[in-house]
Amino acid sequence: MAHSAAPASSKASSALQTRAAHGIALIQGAVERWLEAERDQLVLWVPVALGAGAAAWFVLPDPQGWAAVLLLALATSSAALAVGRGGRAPVLVAALSLAVAIGLALTWARAERVAAPVLARPTIAWVTGRVEQLEPLPARRLTRVTLAVLGWDGAGRAPMRVRINLDAPIVPSGLARGATIRVRARLMPPAPPAVPGAYDFARVAWFAGLGATGRGFAPVTIVTPAAPAASDIRAALTRHIETRLAGSAGGIAAALATGDTGAIEESDAEAMRRAGLAHLLSVSGLHITAAVGLVMWLTLRLLALSPRLALTGRLPLVAAAAGAVAAIGYTWLTGAQVPTIRSCVAALMVLAALVLGREALTLRLVAAGAVVVLLCWPESVVGPSFQLSFAAVTAIIAFHEHPRVRMWFAGQEEPRWRAVLRGLASLLLTGLLVELTLMPIAVYHFHQAGLFGAFANIVAIPLTTFVVMPAEAVALLLDLVGAGAPGWWVADRALAFLLWIARTVAGAPGAVTALPVMPQAAFGAMVAGGLWLAIWRTRWRYVGLLPVVIGAVWTIATPVPDLIVTGDGRHLALRGDDGGVAILRDRTGDYVRDLLAEAGGLDGAPALLSGARGARCNRDLCWMERHVDGRLWRVLATRSLYLVPANELISLCRRADVVISERRLPRGCRGRWLTLDRTTLARTGGVRVTFATGRVATVRAAGDSHPWVVAGQDETREGAKGASMLAGGLSMLPAAGSKATRP
Repeated sequence: MAHSAAPASSKASSALQTRAAHGIALIQGAVERWLEAERDQLVLWVPVALGAGAAAWFVLPDPQGWAAVLLLALATSSAALAVGRGGRAPVLVAALSLAVAIGLALTWARAERVAAPVLARPTIAWVTGRVEQLEPLPARRLTRVTLAVLGWDGAGRAPMRVRINLDAPIVPSGLARGATIRVRARLMPPAPPAVPGAYDFARVAWFAGLGATGRGFAPVTIVTPAAPAASDIRAALTRHIETRLAGSAGGIAAALATGDTGAIEESDAEAMRRAGLAHLLSVSGLHITAAVGLVMWLTLRLLALSPRLALTGRLPLVAAAAGAVAAIGYTWLTGAQVPTIRSCVAALMVLAALVLGREALTLRLVAAGAVVVLLCWPESVVGPSFQLSFAAVTAIIAFHEHPRVRMWFAGQEEPRWRAVLRGLASLLLTGLLVELTLMPIAVYHFHQAGLFGAFANIVAIPLTTFVVMPAEAVALLLDLVGAGAPGWWVADRALAFLLWIARTVAGAPGAVTALPVMPQAAFGAMVAGGLWLAIWRTRWRYVGLLPVVIGAVWTIATPVPDLIVTGDGRHLALRGDDGGVAILRDRTGDYVRDLLAEAGGLDGAPALLSGARGARCNRDLCWMERHVDGRLWRVLATRSLYLVPANELISLCRRADVVISERRLPRGCRGRWLTLDRTTLARTGGVRVTFATGRVATVRAAGDSHPWVVAGQDETREGAKGASMLAGGLSMLPAAGSKATRP
């Protein structure tokens, strides 16, 4: 019986293995057929993999994690080539894994290559430096100067580059790029995010080589004036435009020509942001496209006046060359910032495609531009500029490449009025698509989503492209002979209309929806789903809707925070039982007010705790109560640096669930659940608390070894040298992202 059972078992196992092998073969065949149908799209995943590797470096906390992903990607690539027996799938896996490794390695290497000294702690110092960048901000009565440090008499190691704001009255005449100046300034280390999810200037400053920022005092001495050959054409052009057009109109006109936005009033800049028109203020693909198109059109029209030249058939090539020169010159004139360089590269690729007789606007062009940017500036992948611009262009091209969309909006034999309506419908649908595409990015970075931007852009983009920029260009040319007034009048009227659109849309009810900080994983899911939808062409592309929906639902379901505390402990925002947000200090500056409102998902100005229900405040302390899920939470916060009788303070602390202070508290002053004092916040940075879930999110995570974070921790250790640690102070704070146990 045993002998007969063994062969039967062996036969069953063999049959099972055969069926499994057959099933695997069927799956492999289906995958290969799918990839064969998508063969033209496969190369588009290369920049996605590069960006994923770069993003992984920012998401993972330490060199161990970076090395692990790097080795895993290389091993996967090698294994795919070794195990694969032909076919597209192994080659695709190998190529994308290698691209992930390259993206991560490039980012890691660039972070090390740009490493520069960072100021250890706030200081006042005399700085001698060469002016590398000069940014007049007339709307704020400031001039922002970036200096390459040549001399330093402050405490600690000198940074290599500093950025200093100078009040308008103390700016010396003759200050220009290339000059060497000496100034006394109060300098600060680059600031980390004040609260979780806020703008990380420390990271941006690290890749820019900035070691400190601050404000200068009089007198500012020019040690060596700028050479006459180094006169700043860009600054001169900006000043000329601002003298021709007053106020924000002049600031917008200067932004279109030179990229300088300093003359735009803050209220108008905010209106442009709320109306979804802020992209018009930063030189991007729209502006370079308009400049290139205008130059090519003028070149063709002028050269075509000669029959001999027109008959050569080379005019398109000459016009493309003129457009390329215009793109490069415009990029140089506007300061050659990374977003502008990115747009210039894309414009040059379009011109090259036109010269070669290829279709210009394709996803392959976008992919090539993304590869160039990621190879040169891999850190840009986590910036809103890169994400917004590439997402918008990708969405537009993918939408108009869809066969049904091509059929709907293709030119047909029809009355003119129907053709106009068809064009308007195309603009409207494209605008709505772009708004929906950019909405997750706007919510993730700015905690706001505009609702009416698509409608505003339908008018604003053609107005800027076909009226404002040509009128400004004509006016500047005619100014050479003193006859530019008509052009400036047209530009002024058009810009006044643009500002009216921005103010009207921004002031409309529901123009902006404020949301709390989006979970990083939800954002990643929506980005992955959007790329899947945009790149693939077969019906499997619609699988990308699933992660998009998951990310959107996750974001909407994320509870708003109940308590937000800045990293210095001076400011906090508490959500009341009525859903409103109130801040601790009555004299909080506008920047901090807006910061706390955005982080709390509030569109508008927050209230004051001193006048809120459930709060009792005096000059030194605030006692606040919050009801959540049937439980009463008591929060105690100090609001001055004056000493409070220790016994009374300790008694209040023992009754409070959460205690917050910008100072070091007495040993017995501990909250029943959480204590956030000077020592604790120095370790964690800003804090966001959700009472219902007991979740505490912090700016700084344990073990984060990114270089700008390490530099900030060095600064904290330097500033806290000699300070004693409070007993149990750190142990009472839950780990970043963990759920705390409530009493």
